[in-house]
Amino acid sequence: MRKRWVLRGGGLQLREVQASTITEAVARLCQQANFELDDDVLDALRQAEQTEESPLGKDILRQFLENARIAREEHLPLCQDCGTAVVFLDVGQDAHICGGDLHAAIEEGVRQGYTEGYLRKSMVAQPFTARVNTGDNTPPMVHTEIVPGDRLKVTVMTKGGGAENMSRLAMLKPGDGRDGIIETVLSAVDEAGGRPCPPLIIGLGIGGTAETAMLLAKKSLLRPVGQPSPDPEIADLERDLLARVNDLGVGPLGLGGRTTALAVHAASLPCHIASLPVAVNLQCHSARHREAVL
Repeated sequence: MRKRWVLRGGGLQLREVQASTITEAVARLCQQANFELDDDVLDALRQAEQTEESPLGKDILRQFLENARIAREEHLPLCQDCGTAVVFLDVGQDAHICGGDLHAAIEEGVRQGYTEGYLRKSMVAQPFTARVNTGDNTPPMVHTEIVPGDRLKVTVMTKGGGAENMSRLAMLKPGDGRDGIIETVLSAVDEAGGRPCPPLIIGLGIGGTAETAMLLAKKSLLRPVGQPSPDPEIADLERDLLARVNDLGVGPLGLGGRTTALAVHAASLPCHIASLPVAVNLQCHSARHREAVL
């Protein structure tokens, strides 16, 4: 990986990151995410297997863990749905991308990663007409944030369609408050049943605007499974929601049991006085994402 410092106008130092380095990283992360379940997810599944009361639910959780072991050891996809490539970028304001276009570099990384890893390509063009497969799982969905520093953090999430289809946005009245948020989440999970392949990790975005709430909900899924919010009020909401969701009895794969969700990850933003956006993004048990700092 080639890095060097360059002087720009006014003597400002910028750190160069080659576009080819980004492509290589994205290609590698696409494969790692699809082959290797992170330790935090595995630990949560092991804990759930110990506490699940349903014999069938317990056996399903055991099979999830066996599936993860085989996928890692034999370099096989964790799921037949290798997902949409969702890419989160934290771009340091003192980093300079050189040798190519940033988004083109990411797209090429997805193309290489899915092709070289023999991962299923699921993206279709013309979403409401011909729905022709693009053949290389492009385009990725890219979300970019400018942050302090000179580094580039790339996070690749491979999001399966079954869980993504169960996403929900509710524009509540401000007076609906905490109870309205809980009702929105419980309704979303109950209606989804087994379709998002529970046990779930539930991403919850509260506040902001319609589009920022949805993005907040999805970014919440990147936290280590079960890591509570640093905000005590939100952490209390997460605990309350997790208990209530698991009381629904949906269980592993929707076949009954106590383990409907492994965790609830919530985050909030300030919002307009007339609004209370609430976004729910459901993640299946195969919570796949990997990151690299360049």
